[in-house]
Amino acid sequence: MIDLPITADHIRATLNAYLAQHPEEKTGLTPVLDLLATGADLTTRTEFLGHATAGAILTGPDGRILHIHHLATGKWLLPGGHLESSDSTLLDAALRELAEETGIPAGSVTPMSDQPIHIDVHPIDANDAKGEPDHQHFDFRFLFRTTSEIGQLQTGEVIDAAWRDADTISDATLRQHIAQALR
Repeated sequence: MIDLPITADHIRATLNAYLAQHPEEKTGLTPVLDLLATGADLTTRTEFLGHATAGAILTGPDGRILHIHHLATGKWLLPGGHLESSDSTLLDAALRELAEETGIPAGSVTPMSDQPIHIDVHPIDANDAKGEPDHQHFDFRFLFRTTSEIGQLQTGEVIDAAWRDADTISDATLRQHIAQALR
């Protein structure tokens, strides 16, 4: 079977399945819906009206969540990043980013669902060094479990990693979705 890159139809179908479970979040996801309606290519990081990214929420055996200390932002974040042409689904992209950034092998991680646990729209500041203006990320976040320890970090992007309690996640909606999924 040949893997094909992520398409607008896949993003739309994933978004619609998410909204079927969380209709109360439609207003917050309007920017994604609007851009999809225009035919914008949300799979490319050069779409500066906004583009899709994939994130991973990784829980360990004790229920704590893996965070990475991101080099460029200087912030503690959840693993994730831009889509690649080799990614065939948003879930694949999240798993790839998780393995790349944390060194935890993909085979040591189990997805809790093939649907995202959360979709977040957030602003990204301009990056003059990369020639990128202010834009938005539409982060499709997936929940995974593992019993593995942190491996070799991707030191070009990540300077540290740590397991933290779920209540340290600042986004209340994401915290609630994680708590519900882990019950």
